[in-house]
Amino acid sequence: MRTTLNIEDDLLVSAKRLAAERGATLTSVIETALRMEVVRARDLRARSPVELPAFGDPAAGLAPGVELDDSAALLELMEEDVPLERRR
Repeated sequence: MRTTLNIEDDLLVSAKRLAAERGATLTSVIETALRMEVVRARDLRARSPVELPAFGDPAAGLAPGVELDDSAALLELMEEDVPLERRR
């Protein structure tokens, strides 16, 4: 099927270079990349949710100051030398 795509200039140059290195067409390089992405997305959807182990008293919840949605704050907490028990 014939279609029109808008591709960033630098990406198109890289794709054309890759096609030339492989002795392939630009179409085949784009089709291969698209197939790989479609398969990857399908495989991600098919995965079962991961269950993470919990240690200690589950009713205690998170330590004060721990926000799972704030990766920068979590990194700061992990890099501190003060144990969690002393932060409460």
